[in-house]
Amino acid sequence: MSIQENLNNIKSSLPENVTLVAVSKTKPVTDLMEAYNAGQRIFGENKIQEMIEKHEVMPKDIEWHMIGHVQRNKVKYMASFVSLIHGVDSFKLLKEINKEAEKHAKVTDCLLQIKIAEEDSKFGMSAKDASEILKSKAFSELKNVRVTGVMGMATYTDDQNQIKKEFTLLKTTFDSIKNQETFNFKPKIISMGMSGDYKLAIACGSNMIRVGSSIFGERNYN
Repeated sequence: MSIQENLNNIKSSLPENVTLVAVSKTKPVTDLMEAYNAGQRIFGENKIQEMIEKHEVMPKDIEWHMIGHVQRNKVKYMASFVSLIHGVDSFKLLKEINKEAEKHAKVTDCLLQIKIAEEDSKFGMSAKDASEILKSKAFSELKNVRVTGVMGMATYTDDQNQIKKEFTLLKTTFDSIKNQETFNFKPKIISMGMSGDYKLAIACGSNMIRVGSSIFGERNYN
């Protein structure tokens, strides 16, 4: 199957309200351009340097999503063009994104990463942390970030019940904070689900999925 065929197959099966982020990390620009030419405009990368290099050579109507863990000292490199930062796991990071967005006179959209997995390796904050940040005076002073929802990563397991439980936790978290809407908190996105589990994620309330290998084939990390 070609990248175009993979993409069309996935898109044709998605409900209208679900946004597809093509996870293009480690893939060459030729692969991304094949997806672009098939109509894909949202690409997700997990390394800032790689995203910058691709952004420089690819068409400018692409929305770049940063889906990996973000180190605060690297925010400045993507601040001018990044469309959505999925993995915001602390208030300190939000503050840094705000500072760098201000330099470019823009507002950067972010998702709060909620820790839903039982694995220790996954980053994220608790639902309580998220709620406290959104209610805080410090957050209300950030004029150059806009939190537009939540993101979560399920445990890497074949246990569908466990994954479902974790996805449901993210949806519940979203529902519990969405009534705290302010000028810089506009809740609309629940980003969860990847190649192996996006159908389950959508059934559990996801409206943004991050799909890589089902579009581009297996990743090559050599």
